[in-house]
Amino acid sequence: MYNEKMFQLGSKRSVIRELFEYGKKRAQEVGADKVYDFSLGNPNVPAPNAVKLAIEELINEPDSTALHGYTSAQGDLTTRTVVADYINERFNVGITPDGIYMTVGAAASLCITLRALNEGNNEFIAFAPFFPEYTVFTESMGGKLNVVPFNEKDFAPDLEAFEEAITANTKGVIVNSPNNPSGVVYDKDTIIAICDILKKKSAEYNTHIFLIADEPYRELVFTDVEVPYLMNYYDDVVVCYSYSKVLSLPGERIGYIAVNPKAYDERRLYAAICGAGRALGYVCAPSMFQKVVTKCIRESANIEAYRKNRDLIYNSLTEMGYQCVRPDGAFYLFLKTLDEDANAFCDVAKTYGLLIVPGDDFGAKGYARISYCVSYDMIKRSLPAFKELYLRYAK
Repeated sequence: MYNEKMFQLGSKRSVIRELFEYGKKRAQEVGADKVYDFSLGNPNVPAPNAVKLAIEELINEPDSTALHGYTSAQGDLTTRTVVADYINERFNVGITPDGIYMTVGAAASLCITLRALNEGNNEFIAFAPFFPEYTVFTESMGGKLNVVPFNEKDFAPDLEAFEEAITANTKGVIVNSPNNPSGVVYDKDTIIAICDILKKKSAEYNTHIFLIADEPYRELVFTDVEVPYLMNYYDDVVVCYSYSKVLSLPGERIGYIAVNPKAYDERRLYAAICGAGRALGYVCAPSMFQKVVTKCIRESANIEAYRKNRDLIYNSLTEMGYQCVRPDGAFYLFLKTLDEDANAFCDVAKTYGLLIVPGDDFGAKGYARISYCVSYDMIKRSLPAFKELYLRYAK
């Protein structure tokens, strides 16, 4: 009677959401001060004050119908113009407003892009560790996701395995840097190597393999590390962006798709994205927050707070003896678990009030993700529990 696959998705939350819901329930039982919830990537840094001022200015405008009314399906022209101009200012790629499609966050951007590219059972590639919903998004859009393993030394993609994974049916490759869940930033040499492989395989199969850049964490970097802009290295690129992290607006669901003007048959690609948005009902992103983006395009939440959190938790855990990947971006720490079974380790961690996410669904068995977009005080209070957990396995 009902779609069985959709029933299964709706009946069981992702492992991240399950842990988050468990944490809320557990906090009611034992007290919030005894639960250290590192499960969800929900920014705890306030939105910049400019966002508040922009909202106040907008809601006090006399014509509220324009504020709350529909925009064009692909987004307000003024907003798309501001976004395109800002991209060109930073990366000089020559994009126009007609290459921008405003969306309800990066999830919608990815689903639209996957739907637009998939011609029927196409294959897409993700580099482990990867955001688990990539599998859901890809399969729901009619494709198949293949996962390429990583090098444990630096968490860069295994490039030999990547080249072997590409087939005549490969349509796209998702690149997420800074990465969720590892916080690793792919350097320029890695990006160039990925692009060179794609150029070679596209020529071999006489096709166009697209790079899909999933970039909600682009601005969340803590050093002088460069986050290469893929349009500057490869033509067939679609960027999926979200303001959820840079402006601390995850609940407002606002982002965009940017199509490289150098992409193959770019006008048809953009039309396919518009068509996929229409088919999925992802048209006319929230009007007020399109206007907020227009006013706050250069603003950022306090990234320094995340760096401070990163330094505290990374330095503390490694001093205890944990092995962690040092993150240069995003707000995640990837921990090598003290049990080969990461799920078992994370279950034991719960007994100490520590809610961390096993890495299996991220394509990284034996690891766990810690979301440190929490208060600095909570991290400090959690350290004795991490120490007790470590000592339990050190015996």
